[in-house]
Amino acid sequence: MDCRLDGQIALVTGASSGIGFACAEELAAAGAAVVINYHSHQQPAEELASKIARRGGRAIAVGADVSQEADVAALFASTIEAYGALDILVANSGMQKDAALTEMTLDQWNAVLQVNLTGQFLCAQAAVRQFEAQGRRPQSKALGKIICMSSVHQVIPWAGHVNYAASKGGIMMMMQTIAQEVAEKGIRVNAIAPGAIRTNINKEETEGAAAKEVLKLIPYGRIGAAEDVGRAAVWLASDQSDYVVGTTLFVDGGMTLYPSFRGNG
Repeated sequence: MDCRLDGQIALVTGASSGIGFACAEELAAAGAAVVINYHSHQQPAEELASKIARRGGRAIAVGADVSQEADVAALFASTIEAYGALDILVANSGMQKDAALTEMTLDQWNAVLQVNLTGQFLCAQAAVRQFEAQGRRPQSKALGKIICMSSVHQVIPWAGHVNYAASKGGIMMMMQTIAQEVAEKGIRVNAIAPGAIRTNINKEETEGAAAKEVLKLIPYGRIGAAEDVGRAAVWLASDQSDYVVGTTLFVDGGMTLYPSFRGNG
């Protein structure tokens, strides 16, 4: 089974590090031209674009704050100016601002919901409008593909992270509702829900003694790599998954199997 994306154009938001970075890299390796969106970290986004170009691919880095409607409009305009079309959106941008419920400020609540949920809404809205405007392209069976980045915390409560968990639960229902609305137009909308994924940002929580505690929550026995998510994104964006619509693909090593209940049934 060959998941190729030759001739397709992909936009990945929040792609200057971690999961977004890996998604952009894997989509490019599968043949897509990639728009690497960043907010505040331009250098790694530019370096990834150069790396993809050296490997014979096509990529550009474009700055935008996905929580702002004008920035999203400019991001999509830059994508069309560079490549003339859009086939794939990976709505990945996200943030955490953690606090106990009684200590969380309204600014912390709003900031996370604005980026994680409203940002995905704005990008999905812009993508659907672009898919409809450009019409069906021969490179893909679908009119367009949207992949929303969720989390295992769309189903697993997470004390001390009420804003983050609420945003991911919202993404689940938003994704399904959009998928229901646009599937008849030939647009496929799905989500990926990563579990514990090792990135540069969370090394303290995924290495050494801390990793041993995390592994208790992962039946498969290893912490995920960002590339695990990137490869899942390639499959969901490819024609190999053409009949997959409105689904969340959990990439979590079995974390959502609630392993702490083993032996307690």
